[in-house]
Amino acid sequence: MIRPNEDPLKHPISDHHHGHDFGERLVLHRHSIVHHLEPQVKILAMFLFIIVCVATPIHFWQAFVVYGLLVLGTILIAQLPLNVVARRSLIELPFVFFAIMMPIFGSGERVEVLGVSLSRLGIESGASILVKGTFGVLCAVCLSATTPAREILRGLERLRLPNLLVQIVSFMIRYVNVVSDEMARMKIARLSRGFEAQGVRSWRFLANVAGALFIRSYERGERVYLAMLSRGYSGKLPDTGHGSAGIRQWAQGLLLPVLALLVLAMTNIWMSR
Repeated sequence: MIRPNEDPLKHPISDHHHGHDFGERLVLHRHSIVHHLEPQVKILAMFLFIIVCVATPIHFWQAFVVYGLLVLGTILIAQLPLNVVARRSLIELPFVFFAIMMPIFGSGERVEVLGVSLSRLGIESGASILVKGTFGVLCAVCLSATTPAREILRGLERLRLPNLLVQIVSFMIRYVNVVSDEMARMKIARLSRGFEAQGVRSWRFLANVAGALFIRSYERGERVYLAMLSRGYSGKLPDTGHGSAGIRQWAQGLLLPVLALLVLAMTNIWMSR
């Protein structure tokens, strides 16, 4: 905050965009190397790292320990709070439940663990899903916390992803905001009229509300699209004129998958002896 009689040059204006849409709310604004990397660099680095993790056999547990340290180091370099990362990672809980069930209902050779008969193949498959899925979720959390959704879309364009797919994702993000705004307005309208959902009797009314929400969101979505056309929308994101990544940025970003690949190669050599 600039106080009276102070030089405004001592308080440079931040170029951060603290928006309130779906993609902006996930971003944790920090001044870190990870935040300053171009989005295409982060996307490619994350994608390659996940490929290396998926290609690693689950019995190479030493490699997964190092992968975990690499991911943890990236999170710390990005200055992301560990409690926030852990909370956002809870999105994988359904997959955790599925992975836990695989040893119980799996087929093939059975082994006794604490008096419980478990499938050996199910244990390996469940552990593979759990570990590799966790690394994938952590990478996605790190990307979403350091890169706004619109910048991710620009990164996908610069990586030559088909334009149609980029536009589908762009509209999905835009219309999530449209639907959430309509839901907020309708909730305020219900509360202002004294409505409170109570038991099964309210289901019919809530079903009507859901139908009205769909119609209002559809109509507002059309208005948003017409507004975009009137402002010169041609099927591509506006070109900001910058965003190319230099050799230094590519070297910094690709350090993570390169280290993971080296760890996989060294573990493979060591395990084959």
